[in-house]
Amino acid sequence: MNLLLFENSDKRQTLAPDDPRLDHVRKVLRRNAGDTFDVGALNGPRGKATILEDGPKGMSLQIEWGEVPPPPFPIDLIIGLPRPQAARKILRESTSLGVAAIFFFQSEKSEHSYAASKLWSSREWRRHLLQGAEQAFTTRIPDVRHFDSLGAAIEHLDNDRAPEQRLALDLYESTIALPALKFTAQRCALALGADRGWSSAERQTLRAADFTLVHLGERVLRTETACVAAVSLIVAGMGLMQPWQSANP
Repeated sequence: MNLLLFENSDKRQTLAPDDPRLDHVRKVLRRNAGDTFDVGALNGPRGKATILEDGPKGMSLQIEWGEVPPPPFPIDLIIGLPRPQAARKILRESTSLGVAAIFFFQSEKSEHSYAASKLWSSREWRRHLLQGAEQAFTTRIPDVRHFDSLGAAIEHLDNDRAPEQRLALDLYESTIALPALKFTAQRCALALGADRGWSSAERQTLRAADFTLVHLGERVLRTETACVAAVSLIVAGMGLMQPWQSANP
């Protein structure tokens, strides 16, 4: 992790003895009393933490907060609920890439058992968001929601988002490659099917909701791989890529 995230922006924080972040500071960062390291407040500012005390009862920190990092990219993902292993990667990597929202839906080709996974029944899913943000040196995490169907996810998009360009990855019926697409809106929604792709009814739903079917070439990719590749191309195509600006002067 490139910074440690806290739930709030209090200037005094404590890492408990059983907090895995404490081991990271001690064993990976190799910081001792008086040393500093990078921290962030969830969806808030980044800052520098100074270790005031480190002992058997944990680590006491004093934090000087700085600027709030830029907001996420205006990209919303709509994803047919994948295998839990794939979902973990999507949560982590999509957060690192900077998407604004991830809407998972129960696809006609999704296994219903996926929704009962420990990933979703516990708070594990949120841990992967935090790991993605910490890796990307940001405090921002996407809005994650679940829907019973593709239609319900799109309906939420209709009610909650500004006008946007709507794309759906489809290897079999698309006629245009994503890299060749001209982006015409300031926001983008990207839909990806479940592990076994779209059903005929879901394709009809997408077309009726003004989604353009696009592809990434002739290779069949895993959902998590296609997600990373497509988001990267959209960020570049929309002109959202900015040069690295270090938080350290």
